[in-house]
Amino acid sequence: MTTTAELPEFPMPRAAGCPFDPPPAACALQEEAPLARVRLWDGSTPWLVTRHADQRALLADPRVSADVTRPGYPSPAPLPKGGTGISFILMDNPEHARLRKMVTAPFTIRRVAAMRPAVQKIVDDLIDELLAGPKPVDLVEAFALPVPSLVICELLGVPYADHDFFQENSKVIIRRDAGPEERAAGHRALIGYLDELVGAKLENPADDLLSGLAARVAAGELTRAEAAQMGVLLLIAGHETTANMIALGTLALLEHPDQLALLREGDDPALVASAVEELLRYLNITHNGRRRLALEDIEIAGETIRAGEGLIMANDIANRDPDVFPDGDRLDLTRDAHRHVAFGFGVHQCLGQPLARLELQVVYSTLYRRIPTLALATDVGQVPFKHDGSVYGVYELPVTW
Repeated sequence: MTTTAELPEFPMPRAAGCPFDPPPAACALQEEAPLARVRLWDGSTPWLVTRHADQRALLADPRVSADVTRPGYPSPAPLPKGGTGISFILMDNPEHARLRKMVTAPFTIRRVAAMRPAVQKIVDDLIDELLAGPKPVDLVEAFALPVPSLVICELLGVPYADHDFFQENSKVIIRRDAGPEERAAGHRALIGYLDELVGAKLENPADDLLSGLAARVAAGELTRAEAAQMGVLLLIAGHETTANMIALGTLALLEHPDQLALLREGDDPALVASAVEELLRYLNITHNGRRRLALEDIEIAGETIRAGEGLIMANDIANRDPDVFPDGDRLDLTRDAHRHVAFGFGVHQCLGQPLARLELQVVYSTLYRRIPTLALATDVGQVPFKHDGSVYGVYELPVTW
């Protein structure tokens, strides 16, 4: 019998030289022990769930809680003290549903589709600046970060001039090695910033999401603190994840020139949409897993998860599950990858996924056609990867053409 001291630590390290692949030890668990205990930073031993079907079943199970404040919840780091607020994505229904529905409208497929011309202009303008500027250039700073930052600022009603401030504090919050006080300070800074913006929208509303939240504050449906907290969540999620997908996706395509050629030389919107889903599956940039807590005993995969035990859904491993994605370690833009769990599953699946898909479709269909000779300006071994954060990507991506 495996002792607690022998349990693998989570998150697990990646193999050297395989920047796009999940940790080999976790992949081995998927075959040998799809439901296995792992040890966290605090000594707790939650279950690591690695198979695609088991994750979807548990994420849709009402006996499983997302409430980070419950005893036994497998938190990735110490919770900050001082009452900095809890995001609605870390709550259970009915409170989760009440708050989520207040920000759903701007992210409907129809509303997001109407944003395509504006997103296309942002992408084209930034590529114009790339082509007019010096080379090599860091694609992260010059393109991957500005695209989603400009989009989410426009949607929320946040001044883009403040992007350095919110990006720096966002990085602190999602850095795995940041201490609880450091993360709390970054969170307080963003809460204060968004609280001021909500206050400004109360006085001078505009046609943006923060003004909509301010109207709910005025109507007594939300507290100002709740509105600011929701603004922080949307601001961080709206630029950090997509920026990493743009840069890391570009690097993956440069390392797979046959796949890059499909995007660069084709003009089929269906292929572009398929490519986005496959890159989301293949890269799966959220590497902390989706954390949950069993509220009742649950029988699954030949094991009994007891009430009060933690669960970690290793979505990067599930997205390589051979039962769902044969030859899953291979990047194939023509694959039907729509069943991936990069955005989660169930009632807590990512609210902003239509917007993320739109931005990635515009970027992947435009960048490589407008700069057909785009190339890495350094050896891939010299690219600094984000092994220290909950969102995977690259800190810099030097490119030339």
